[in-house]
Amino acid sequence: MTSQLKQRYLQTNGITLHAVEAGPADGPLVILLHGFPEFWYGWRYQIEALAKAGYRVLAPDQRGYNLSDKPKGISAYNLDALAGDILGLIDAMGREKACLVGHDWGGAAAWWAAIKYPQRSEKLVILNAPHPKVMRWNMLHNRAQRHKSWYFLLFQIPFLPEWRMRKDNWRIGVQALRGSSRKGIFSDADISRYRKAWSQPDAANGMLNWYRAALRRRPKRVPSQRVTVPTLLIWGTQDRFLGRELAQPSIDLCEEGKLVFIEEASHWVQHEEPARVNELLLKFFATYVK
Repeated sequence: MTSQLKQRYLQTNGITLHAVEAGPADGPLVILLHGFPEFWYGWRYQIEALAKAGYRVLAPDQRGYNLSDKPKGISAYNLDALAGDILGLIDAMGREKACLVGHDWGGAAAWWAAIKYPQRSEKLVILNAPHPKVMRWNMLHNRAQRHKSWYFLLFQIPFLPEWRMRKDNWRIGVQALRGSSRKGIFSDADISRYRKAWSQPDAANGMLNWYRAALRRRPKRVPSQRVTVPTLLIWGTQDRFLGRELAQPSIDLCEEGKLVFIEEASHWVQHEEPARVNELLLKFFATYVK
């Protein structure tokens, strides 16, 4: 990355989140929301491209991750809390709206923020993350998806997964990245940075509480789960964690949605196909550059 990154700590929704930002201060705001087991660094290929195109880019460490606060308790990680963090980030940046980009769990948070607070979302881009309603249905009725999501149940066990992650030098995290992506995508230097982030105090517990809250602390009901914000769903079809059959039903819940499959990519589509992802992002956001 050659663009100058500025580190910030932002107050949002009663907690403090660490973030990096880049791009012109008056550019349209784009917030990049990572998933498990990443941190802001997971967007390193997108930050520079968006900043050069004139956007103000904010890539936070989400709650529970790396240098951000790690509130105690499973309830602190349900979708309502995560959507509240996003609204607080928009406020902290002095904006009314932002374009949201989310991958994996960051995608789930972005979906929910756009559903609950459509007036605060300019556009929505999701990478390999189904609409929450679609994910819930498939976890109940799709045997193949339940098989892919076996680790959801493993992570429900208290204390043991955190202990095991630390004892094994974060083998679960390394395997999640390297074991499901193209060979060579995550370098030794990358893995070193991830291990440092995972080793932050209470990070293991914070990261796993996203999974625990998903099954035990469902968000409050909303009148409708249809998405009125213009939405782009990018899906790497070689995803070992989420079946491609979750993609079309997700975009069907959008009033104005577009689905793009990238056949060569896995779950880690923004790492494996950064040029293609950046091209799609810039084209989708083009009307919002000042």
